Amino acid sequence: MDKFVIKGGVALHGEIATGGAKNSALPALAAALLTAETVTLRRIPQVRDIRTMQELIESIGARVEVTNDAVRVEARTIVSPEAPYELVKTMRASSLVLGPLVARAGRARVSLPGGCAIGARPVDLHLAGLEQLGARIHQVHGYIEAEAPGGLRGATIHFDRVTVTGTEDLMMAAVLARGETVIENAAREPEVLDLAELLIRMGAKIEGAGGSTIRIQGVEKLGGAEHTIIGDRIEAGTFLVAGAITGGELTVTDCVPEHLGAPIAKMRQAGITIEQTGPGELRVRGTRALRSADMTTEEYPGFPTDLQAQYMALMTQAEGIAIVKENIFENRFMHAQELARMGANIRLDGRQAIVAGPRDLSGAQVIASDLRASASLVLAALAARGETTIDRVYHIDRGYEKIEEKLAGVGAQIRRE
Repeated sequence: MDKFVIKGGVALHGEIATGGAKNSALPALAAALLTAETVTLRRIPQVRDIRTMQELIESIGARVEVTNDAVRVEARTIVSPEAPYELVKTMRASSLVLGPLVARAGRARVSLPGGCAIGARPVDLHLAGLEQLGARIHQVHGYIEAEAPGGLRGATIHFDRVTVTGTEDLMMAAVLARGETVIENAAREPEVLDLAELLIRMGAKIEGAGGSTIRIQGVEKLGGAEHTIIGDRIEAGTFLVAGAITGGELTVTDCVPEHLGAPIAKMRQAGITIEQTGPGELRVRGTRALRSADMTTEEYPGFPTDLQAQYMALMTQAEGIAIVKENIFENRFMHAQELARMGANIRLDGRQAIVAGPRDLSGAQVIASDLRASASLVLAALAARGETTIDRVYHIDRGYEKIEEKLAGVGAQIRRE
């Protein structure tokens, strides 16, 4: 099992590039199942979750061609509208194929992926929405079985709570439904808008994506398209924290600065200098006078839950007490115990963590528990004295492409074993 060995205390300097957004690429690959024509997707990050999704859509019947600059998907026929447990057990995003399969093939059988380290991610909202579109839903032997032999029909769907995957899944189902579908209390994340733009290129009629109400006029069929995935705002945010926590100066390229409004504002509040130096380019400068700043995770455009662990690592180096509140997932503080092994002073109280600093971190043996927890441990290790070994880095490989090579390129002493 791979591990990272990191020698900390080195300020990072130089340019570091952001890859394509994993959370945009996953629904884009699922959307390719909606048409028999070729969908060409550029800037697809080759991370573990993406490879799993590619295997999944291949098992369904798609032909997937991966080249240096693109992934081409042709789902001429749906051979088996099923997502088996063996493929989806490591990836929560597998439910994204549910909507496209029901819409195009009239039926789907998707395994429930099981437990999740950071908390419950129920698909109830997806299923209720599909039922409103006319699908019959059953849960049998750990599988969700959905049928709409007569096709789906438009409806007004109101989400009781904001769900990114649910918004994406229902949007993909609705593009082939008869009549108009209105999704209320929709997720506003950039990844939702990116998916909508791909679907529109394929011939869908969608208005309002990126806002809380999305209107979709169903069409009979979709065609092929070419689309470039947006930059990964979570990876970009992670690199901004890397520059700040090491007291270095990094230029983060190929990102979308406007997608990072809340994290940038919070880091500036903590005394960090961040400036836009060009289109798709941000420069971060660390400071010795880092100040504690409270943070609460929220749906977009609030502070993203996927940057909470990285921000907590940063606050271990700040003067004062920071209260970090997690409003999205109920069990997303497992990195706190590992940070404490490195010397952090963190007390957990329900859905909030109280971080007192600054603390001198020292290298230790730690274990990654999930994708973003892995990133926080890498960041802490970069700031710590001595050598840190991080086990189970397969978690970080789910969402960061060659992160150790990118960090080594700006001065980090990091190697994979």
